[in-house]
Amino acid sequence: MSTISIQSPAILRASAGAASGASTRAVRSTKLRLTVRGRRVLAAVAAAPLVAGIAFSVLAGGSALASGEQNAGVSFETVTVLPGDTLWSIASEIAPGVDPRDVIDDIMSLNNLSSGAIQAGSEIAIPTQYSH
Repeated sequence: MSTISIQSPAILRASAGAASGASTRAVRSTKLRLTVRGRRVLAAVAAAPLVAGIAFSVLAGGSALASGEQNAGVSFETVTVLPGDTLWSIASEIAPGVDPRDVIDDIMSLNNLSSGAIQAGSEIAIPTQYSH
């Protein structure tokens, strides 16, 4: 079985000159020292991802709306929901020549509906392009 021994690093001694005498001094290993310029560069490299993320969010997030899509300038008429009505039946009735899925998407967007559930007696807005 073999063993491994770990020893502390040896300190090298250098002689100042053989003829002048036995004056020797210890050679120390150097430590990493950061200058002011080095600290600034290190800070800039560390801050770069943060600055890039803020710049991206400012440029890309400026058009976000909390309430859904912007519907400024859209004119509409209202329809009262009767018992048994669904968005599909209303879309088929108000725009018979158009795909009902497109009409339902426009109605849901205009009324800010998250699902297709509607209640009898409520009024929903219908875009003018589909009204008679």
